[in-house]
Amino acid sequence: MEAFIPYQKAIEAYLTANSSRKEPQNLYDPIEYILNLGGKRLRPSLVLAAAAFYGVNHEKALPAAAAIEIFHNFTLVHDDIMDEATLRRGEQTIHEKWNLNTGILSGDVMLIEAYRYFENYAPDLALSLIKLFNKTAIEVCEGQQYDIDFESRTDVTESEYLHMIQYKTAVLVGCALKMGALIGEASEKESNHLYQFGLLLGTAFQIQDDYLDAFGSPENFGKTVGGDIIENKKTLLYIKAFELASEEQKTALEAAYADHTTQKIKKVKQLFVLTGAEASVKQSVEVYTKLALKELEKLSIADNQKDLLTQFAHTLMVRNL
Repeated sequence: MEAFIPYQKAIEAYLTANSSRKEPQNLYDPIEYILNLGGKRLRPSLVLAAAAFYGVNHEKALPAAAAIEIFHNFTLVHDDIMDEATLRRGEQTIHEKWNLNTGILSGDVMLIEAYRYFENYAPDLALSLIKLFNKTAIEVCEGQQYDIDFESRTDVTESEYLHMIQYKTAVLVGCALKMGALIGEASEKESNHLYQFGLLLGTAFQIQDDYLDAFGSPENFGKTVGGDIIENKKTLLYIKAFELASEEQKTALEAAYADHTTQKIKKVKQLFVLTGAEASVKQSVEVYTKLALKELEKLSIADNQKDLLTQFAHTLMVRNL
């Protein structure tokens, strides 16, 4: 993904130049910590790339890109608190390294700081960006609540799961691309196709992320493997396992999810494989990736720009297991 390196460097430099290093330290140091944990800056890079597709210097899109990146990291801080996660990108989560109150308050400030970046745009453009940002932020919160609600349910459907992950994860990818298109003054049709590409690719990404939570390695995944199983999250692996399971396997799955011993993760993973859920979910990742790429055919941008997004999609979806 070499073509994205200039965008990644640009957003890194911009975030550094607009650092949160100020007082009180215990409020702002955690923000610097999470922003420097080695994220790939994929979402903000998409903002910059989309703006450039339509003839605008990517520097004009830097404030919006920063808003997207800071908002994304804000959601990670609060997600980690709700999930009681101990690792983020292979390092301690903020509430583990500092404390719960610091995690909540630093996250709150990040959300407010994200909004401040839209002050850099002319009123009409700022209003359009803020409207899109508000819609996306609300959907992300709704997706998180669905995810929490599903933990206590045993009847979550595949369509409900897809709705949840699109809100929780995929809409932010679509938002990043559409923000860049808005800054580049692209047509509504173009902006919507870019958004749909991001939504479908984000869906594929989250399905794969849920897959890696069970079948990835802690070193490559950057998070504790098996966390979703421990928390009884209703991922596509769970849904497909019950859909494809025999009656005997369903009973075994119910018993495995009710297990509170150290063997829970191992038992559930074995059943994911035996029922065919593991193979089915890998296929779903491929399906949504292909649907995303079909959206690119509808864009009027140059072929080399479409190739850039195609390479991005393939790079994003090829992660070590």
